[in-house]
Amino acid sequence: MACRLIVIVAVLLFGGPAVAGDISLPKHTVAQIKQACDSVGGKFSQDAHGYGCGTDCHGGPGTDCTVYCRDGERCTAQVIAGRRPHDVLDALKVPERHRR
Repeated sequence: MACRLIVIVAVLLFGGPAVAGDISLPKHTVAQIKQACDSVGGKFSQDAHGYGCGTDCHGGPGTDCTVYCRDGERCTAQVIAGRRPHDVLDALKVPERHRR
């Protein structure tokens, strides 16, 4: 019985669906990120070191799905639920089959 309890606690602590993962994406220009961001309803931002977009993963601004590009470097996406996007648009929204 104690062994089952330990397994259940471990799954709840480390296997939750909201765990974010970092995904490396190719370099993108400011214009490319802004266009992708606008097309999915996200919020574009830019600072002294780079630029990015954040969405709620479902067509609105938020921070559940983000892409950030440092000037002159590859971009990094953070997504929830163990997804493995291959491009910026996939990183900023969930696939149609997973929509709420």
